Amino acid sequence: MKDILLITNYWHFKVEKESSRYLFLAEMISQETDLSLEIVTSSFYHATKKQREYNNDFLDSFEYKVSLINEPGYKKNISFRRLYSHNIFARNVLKYLKKRKRPDLIYLVVPSLDVADKISKYADQHNIPLIVDIQDLWPEAFKMAIDIPVISDVLFYPMMKKANRIYSRAERILAVSNTYVQRGLRVNKKDDGGLSVYIGTDLKYANYCIDKYKNIRTDSRFWITYVGALGYSYDIKLIIDAIEKLNEKGIENILFNVLGDGPLRKEFEQYANEKKVCTNFMGMVEYPKMMGILASSNVAVNPIVKKSVSSIINKVGDYAAAGIPVINTQNSNEYRSLLDEYGAGINCNTLDDVVSAIELLYIDKEKQKSMAIASKKIGEQYFDRNVTYRYIIKCIKDLTNGGD
Repeated sequence: MKDILLITNYWHFKVEKESSRYLFLAEMISQETDLSLEIVTSSFYHATKKQREYNNDFLDSFEYKVSLINEPGYKKNISFRRLYSHNIFARNVLKYLKKRKRPDLIYLVVPSLDVADKISKYADQHNIPLIVDIQDLWPEAFKMAIDIPVISDVLFYPMMKKANRIYSRAERILAVSNTYVQRGLRVNKKDDGGLSVYIGTDLKYANYCIDKYKNIRTDSRFWITYVGALGYSYDIKLIIDAIEKLNEKGIENILFNVLGDGPLRKEFEQYANEKKVCTNFMGMVEYPKMMGILASSNVAVNPIVKKSVSSIINKVGDYAAAGIPVINTQNSNEYRSLLDEYGAGINCNTLDDVVSAIELLYIDKEKQKSMAIASKKIGEQYFDRNVTYRYIIKCIKDLTNGGD
């Protein structure tokens, strides 16, 4: 039985988060293959910024082994303390790895770069097949937040070299979008094609949630819904401004649902109040109810700021699973092309574009309906984990000689 080691800083237990890429993958590996799987992750939970306090009975309750490795933690996502915390975690993971028997394959999630650099070097030294799964581009994402000409390039140059080393060591580059795959392949000479598998969702479960909660609305207003973090990457004010302009034109029965939380929530709430825009900031909502709200909505919005380096992100899979038209401001060519090809949404560049897009879907019910159908088709073809994650399992088996 082949021994597979999956290493990630950002593991989610089901009690912490209903829907998770690596939890779903781990369950699929355990239930559908004869591979032996161990999850190596952090004692520190990124979402709550707290240490996990699970006992051995809980950790032993899974079909695979789970090892929590000590990490000191941090309070802010963008901080030197976070980099320090990752460095300590990386050292502790490497110590653990040297104590256990060598695995037949390492599945390494990036970020963080510190862990990935040390573990990819270990795999390279010991000829252990390595899959690098790119969830986010570091340091590119940090450079978006600290964007100072020349200085940012110098500041993040060591991180860029580290990322290049990691990608170059992988037998296989895997990522949550083709855009990220191509970034890894630029410095990798071992993999001739890479593998793009969107984060996606469990479509069977999503449909169950939708059926259970879809009748959640009690009014006839036009629902615009956003799901996700309320931070610096998302231009919630842009949507508020667009609705304000529509209100001024006499379209006043619009409700903007905002599902999620983050450091800018109070600022966004205050802005909506100042603009007299009808909004419903709901905070964190459990996945089943969230899917019901999405499926009950008229339009979803993906208002990502222009300088973001993100590509196919988590929320767009939920939007597709819900079968809802998307008004999109994200610059990602990969996602924009997907919406255009299927006619599942409207790509926008300016505030006036967003106003026009909302007004079009508000007036044209047939257009809204056709885009909803197209969105559902995207969900079925690209975002159903029950289908797409089998490509990941095949990749693992291929690198371990079939998993025998």
